[in-house]
Amino acid sequence: MKIMNLETHKRDEMIEITRSVQDYVDQSDISEGMAVIQSLHTTAGITVNENADPDVKTDFLRRLDEVYPWNHAKDLHNEGNTASHLKTSTVGHSQTVIIKDGKLLLGTWQGIYFCEFDGPRNRKYAVKIIGT
Repeated sequence: MKIMNLETHKRDEMIEITRSVQDYVDQSDISEGMAVIQSLHTTAGITVNENADPDVKTDFLRRLDEVYPWNHAKDLHNEGNTASHLKTSTVGHSQTVIIKDGKLLLGTWQGIYFCEFDGPRNRKYAVKIIGT
């Protein structure tokens, strides 16, 4: 297992981490198996989504803001970041990606993203390679 460090720059941001995960798969010499990618935070998640059109990330974050507005009069959490916790629970804290022939098995337009919902911050995510 490897812990990866990441610096985010905005309150809400999607940072593609596909290359760093694939680099770790390459180092592992695993040809068949799976990679589990997990955020180590309650206000940041992991997703697989389109990596070709940057508007997908913009729309994704905007729509989450519409569902979970940052300021809500009834929120009680004293840190004021209830929206970031809800977004993380919706997106999920981890993803599992199959490894085939030593490569992450992703579709043509798919990438792995670290989703920041309470930045900017220094963040960590874990990658565990399981296989043969």
